[in-house]
Amino acid sequence: MKLTTKLLTTAALLLTATAAVAHPGHDHGASGFTSGLLHPMLGLDHLLAMAAIGFWSVRQDNAMKNATPLFVVGGMILGAGLAFAGIGLPGVETGIVLSVIVAGILIAAMAKLPTAFGAVLVMAFMVFHGHAHGTEMPSGAMLAAYLAGFSIATLGITFAGRGLGALLMKADNRVARGVGAGLAAVGGYLMVG
Repeated sequence: MKLTTKLLTTAALLLTATAAVAHPGHDHGASGFTSGLLHPMLGLDHLLAMAAIGFWSVRQDNAMKNATPLFVVGGMILGAGLAFAGIGLPGVETGIVLSVIVAGILIAAMAKLPTAFGAVLVMAFMVFHGHAHGTEMPSGAMLAAYLAGFSIATLGITFAGRGLGALLMKADNRVARGVGAGLAAVGGYLMVG
């Protein structure tokens, strides 16, 4: 089986997953690190948004491409900090789902954004994700360990998305555009579902 076929099959399986796995229970053991590490990987909306942002970053200028992982983690930590401080953020779930939709559209359109605008957009999206992670931190989890866990998972997902994007864009831009359209469609489904 060709690498492109394997990647497309994997993407199709991810895109057909249901919203029922969007926010499973988050008590993954006593370790705050383990809970933080697993949370981004077990929520479909989080997983798709982070991977899509990494995928989208492939076509950006070098400054944006290189800084995207920092913007992703920085936004996550800022959002989690707001949650830990007890500061509510309206529309968290809507912001999370919109991040999937918009990232999918950006990929499908092969959009390049100015670095400043791209940075603000990525940070804003990730503040919503970070707030959700912060709100859902299991009681008794160590804060620093939880932050370290979800930061590592977030970086891993973002870099995996970047790797997939690089492979698909090198193979055929139409496939990459199709993945973007599929992500936007899944985001739309999560929005109404």
